Amino acid sequence: MSGVPEEEVVAKFLDASSRGDQAQVTSLLSAVPSLLERTGPRGWTALMLAARSGHAGVVQTLLRHGSDKSRVNSSGQSASDVAAFWGHEHVSAFLGDRDGAGVENYFGSEPLDRLSAKRSDAAWLEAKKKDPASVFLLFSDLSPMLHRDQQGVQHLCRLGYEAVKDLLEKPEPVLVFLGVEKRRRSATATENPSEELPAWFAISSNEDEAALLGRCPYGEQKCSFASTPHRDLLHLTHEDAGVLAPARALLAWHQRYAFCSTCGSATVSEEGGHKRSCRKQQCPSNKGVHNTCYPRTDPVVIMLVVHPDGNQCLLGRKSVFPAGMFSCLAGFIEPGETLEAAARREVCEESGVLVGAVRYVSCQPWPMPSQLMIGCLCIAVATDIVVDRSEIEEARWFPRQQVMEALLGAGSRPGPVQSGLVLPPKQTIAHQLLRHWISTAANL
Repeated sequence: MSGVPEEEVVAKFLDASSRGDQAQVTSLLSAVPSLLERTGPRGWTALMLAARSGHAGVVQTLLRHGSDKSRVNSSGQSASDVAAFWGHEHVSAFLGDRDGAGVENYFGSEPLDRLSAKRSDAAWLEAKKKDPASVFLLFSDLSPMLHRDQQGVQHLCRLGYEAVKDLLEKPEPVLVFLGVEKRRRSATATENPSEELPAWFAISSNEDEAALLGRCPYGEQKCSFASTPHRDLLHLTHEDAGVLAPARALLAWHQRYAFCSTCGSATVSEEGGHKRSCRKQQCPSNKGVHNTCYPRTDPVVIMLVVHPDGNQCLLGRKSVFPAGMFSCLAGFIEPGETLEAAARREVCEESGVLVGAVRYVSCQPWPMPSQLMIGCLCIAVATDIVVDRSEIEEARWFPRQQVMEALLGAGSRPGPVQSGLVLPPKQTIAHQLLRHWISTAANL
């Protein structure tokens, strides 16, 4: 808008968003598209201001123009957090639920239809294995083959049947059916609702890694196998991470359960890699369904413990953590134990802190090898810390401001974080629990 100072245009745009003037917001965006992510005091965008007042129409307009709903203000709140705090549930739900339903943690997306009914259809699986459209993910010792695109983004290598044909022809290859691609909205899908969608498989090989890299369709020099899973596998796209989670967990299970735990005989893979049965027909495990070997998932409760004053949280560190890093306390749920009881027990065992109320927030599959991280917020009823050194190295109460500064990090503010506190990366549920606590209890 020529002749009008830039600051005045930004102020006018943010004010229109706050007032719910959809016509003016649209008009200003058409004239100056760069207004979309401009911020006012405390880092508030137009989307946050519209969410603050519950203006659903303006929120939808801003999103249609590409507004980034993941952005946070100087207090660490997104537009969804703001809407939820002020009770605009319709807007909050549209932007993304903050109470667990709809939360998509890293490794938790579901880009494939698992199609479990087809796992026992041997003829269908055999046809899909040879289908040129099918996708194969190649693993070496649980490390997937990866490649980087021209923008430096890391992806899972997608191989075709011809690239792995010889591996499939070997005796009893370690192969897992992951599902089929979910139908995307397109003219083709609408016109042909019965069309077959590409199937995805994961295959593991013990061949030399260098030889396996020769199968990469992008060229050997552009591909590699993940060398440090806890680090390398956190840089995938969310979609690829969602495919990797079941693939790696299932292959890890096959690697560890090649023999029957009842009689020690060899087992054989069935149902598309989702079941193993003992080869010895007389084995008790082959009688009934209760002893059949199915893939395991290990439930882990991970807790953010909040101080009774509401302005501090309890974090602990292990000796293997990087310098300055603290995280949420966590532990395995024991047989016959509820997640609430497990949360109270684990917090008490590790830190000596007593917990009362426990509230579930969200969960995250963690394929290293096969945990399900069940995230909870807990309220402490006794705050004295007595650390069990065999469990963790240290535990401390951290004030909200220090946690918020660590969450925002150097990416939002110049220079290092002054507090010295280092938190787990955003791909972890521990990070998301901390962000959830900051966002839902902040002074907005």
